[in-house]
Formats: sequence, C-alpha cells, structure tokens
Amino acid sequence: MTDTLLIALFAFLGAAAAGLAGALALRLLRHRSVALSLTVVAAVAVTAMLAGTLAVAWAMFLSPHDLWAVTTVCAMAAVVSLATALLLGRWVVARSNALALAARSFGEDGGFVPPEAPGTAEIDALVRELAATSGKLEASRERERALESSRRELVAWISHDLRTPLAGLRAMAEALEDGMAADPDRYFRQIRTEVDHLNAMVGDLFELSRIHAGALPLSPVRVSAAELVGEALDGVVPLAREHGVRLVGERDETAADAMAVEVDAQAMSRVLGNLMINAIRRTPADGTVAVSARRGGDDASVVLSVTDGCGGIPEEDLPRVFDTGWRGSHARTPPAGEGPPAGAGLGLAIVRGLVEAHAGRAAVRNVRGGCRFEVTLPAAPR
Repeated sequence: MTDTLLIALFAFLGAAAAGLAGALALRLLRHRSVALSLTVVAAVAVTAMLAGTLAVAWAMFLSPHDLWAVTTVCAMAAVVSLATALLLGRWVVARSNALALAARSFGEDGGFVPPEAPGTAEIDALVRELAATSGKLEASRERERALESSRRELVAWISHDLRTPLAGLRAMAEALEDGMAADPDRYFRQIRTEVDHLNAMVGDLFELSRIHAGALPLSPVRVSAAELVGEALDGVVPLAREHGVRLVGERDETAADAMAVEVDAQAMSRVLGNLMINAIRRTPADGTVAVSARRGGDDASVVLSVTDGCGGIPEEDLPRVFDTGWRGSHARTPPAGEGPPAGAGLGLAIVRGLVEAHAGRAAVRNVRGGCRFEVTLPAAPR
C-alpha cells in the first residue's frame, strides 16, 4: 500500500508541475488563436503524463533501457496528440473565420448569409441565432420603411387638405372685409362648414396620435353587439338618404346576452360610424350597405361587419387598407365632382387602432360587388 501511495504522489507532483506550466502558458496566450490554445492543452496533457511517468520511473530506479523505452512511448504519444490538436485547431479556426465573414453581412439588405461548411455544435447554434436575429431585424426594417412611407404620404395629403379649405377661408374673409360679398350670410355658413371640416381633421390627427402613443383612455362597459349595430344605423340614416343608399341591419335581439362585448361604447360607435360613413360614400346611388353582428366561429368572439357596394378593392391594396394615410384605389376613389373628397386617410387607421386597443382585430376582404370590413372583438363572459 505504501508503494502505491508513493507512486501516486510522484505521478501527481510531476503532472501538477506540467499543469501549472500549461496554465501559465494559456494565460500568456489567452489573446491568441484557438489553434494555439488547443495545441497548448494537448501539450499539457502529454507533458503531464510524461512528467508523472518519468517521476515514477526515476523513483522506482528503472534500468536505463526501460527508462528510455517509457520515454520513447510518451514522446510518440506527444507527437500524435500535438498533431491532432493542430488539425483540430485549424479546423475550428477555419469555421470561425467563415462565421466572421458571414457575420459581416449581418444587418445588410441582403440579410445574413450563413457559412456553407458545417461547424461545431456551438458554432452551428450561433449561426442559427444570428440568422434568426437577422430575420427579425429585416422584418423590423421593413416595418420602419412602411411606416416612414405612410408618414410621408400622410404629411403630403394633410398639407394638401389643409391648404384647400384655408385658401377658401382666406378668399371669403377678404371678400367680407372688402364688402364684396353679395350674400354675407352664405359666406358665414360656408366659413363655419370649412372650420368644422378643419376641426374634424385636427381631431382625427389628435386621436391617432393618442392611439399610437398608447394614451387612449377607455371606459369598457358591457353592451350588446345588436345595440351597437342599431346605434350605428341610426347615426348614418341622414347621410344614406342624401346619397340614395339603402341600409340593411342584421342583428339578433333575442341573443343579446350571447353577443355581449365589453368595450368603450363611444370608441366602438366611432369604429362602426367610420366604417359605415366610408361605405356609404363609396357605394353608388341605389346601392346597399349592410351591417351585421354575429358570434365568431369559436364562440369566444363577436364579429361586427360592414358590407358595401364599392366594386371591390384590388388585391394588392388589401394589406394597406388600414395603413395611416391610405386613401383608396381608383376603384374606390370617385372622380372629381362625382363624390365626396377622399379625406386624409385617417378613418380606417383610427378604426384599427381602436379595435386593437380592445384586444380585437380589424380585417377586410372582397365580396361580390364590394368589400366587407370585419371587426372581431372578444365576447364578454356570460
């Protein structure tokens, strides 16, 4: 037992000396390449084995021939180990360099291009993470470009829409000031109309800014979807009569509790009002605008829909319908003198913002002869 302990002690001392020397070498070379570090680790392992073996052989007083044989075996093992470490180091460095070259494409318009050659499990995991992050960055960049484009269009259209009534107000004010107005009362009524138009436009801008800032105050109450439909219909009867459009309401009064929602009644009335006013203005005379309320397919939601007779929206424009500043395609924009102005393109953006503030979603799709706007809201618990 004493001999075994002595052998273990001599082997440990020899290996410990080699390990300390290797740790010092790794510290001095910590900023160098991975290949060199792997070579040092292999050299430390072989040296530790050789030092321990030689220490034990010296303690056991082996013959010179036996000592030389042991040393030769350890030296051959060292050569093979160092060669293997160098090859492994070069392979790891090559994969690291390929990853570094690929990382230079990170964040560029073309996206991250992963290296073709496979690497270690850790390098492959890093490549996957970089590819996923690059995809998210590209999607974020696309959203930013779309928002910037919408902002530029909105500023241009708002500037135009503000300039037109302001020019009219200036002309009427100058005519009244110079005493050139043949019918002052008509001028005053027109000025009031233009001021109301400007006030509505500024109100829409303020509402949209609060929606985007997340500062929209909501007071949810339990209300029947049928009641919302009825109020929306009552509010647009004069406009529909003026445009010669028929209104159709589909609501199940007997299932009021089954179609109850918890919403801010004023905000949701504005949602339906915006959709119905937009539908009436885009529907030709003798056309029909239908509004309905029904349970969702999952029985956990309520769907409010407004269907018009606008003739449909081009498929390429459907994803942009609720964007800020979108005014509509030629199919939905009446020619000059044949319909109301298109507005500032804020109504549908406000609709989406208010619906999403209620944890719902707004969508649009083409139907025969027109399009259908659908607002899906969570159903109130019974």
